[in-house]
Amino acid sequence: MNENIKKLLDAARKAKENAYAPYSHFHVGAALMTEDGNIYSGCNVENTSYGLTICAERNAIFKMAAEGKRLISEILVIGDTEEFLPPCGACRQVIAEFSEKETPVYMCNKNGDVKQSTVDDIIPYSFTLKQ
Repeated sequence: MNENIKKLLDAARKAKENAYAPYSHFHVGAALMTEDGNIYSGCNVENTSYGLTICAERNAIFKMAAEGKRLISEILVIGDTEEFLPPCGACRQVIAEFSEKETPVYMCNKNGDVKQSTVDDIIPYSFTLKQ
């Protein structure tokens, strides 16, 4: 495991501890790195009105955007699952908005095992202006 993945995994695990998931009890953490090496993390935050819930990946991406950054160089997601946890469809689309097709996407299980993919692999026909 390379150093960037270790840093992202650590940040995502810490973020997952802050997840607000009183309805699903499904805690998720995400962390991304920008091209300048900054790391932004996020957790899922649920709401009694389920449509207002925000996923960990979008939480991290929106923090990044709020800081003026626009390009993800790599992103990682982890949950309390035996299987590798992929981003949901909405998160895949938002990841595509702020990434290149070859941007690494790391999906982890609860043990911290990592499966690497790319944005193009997880959403091959994304709707973006960068066709």
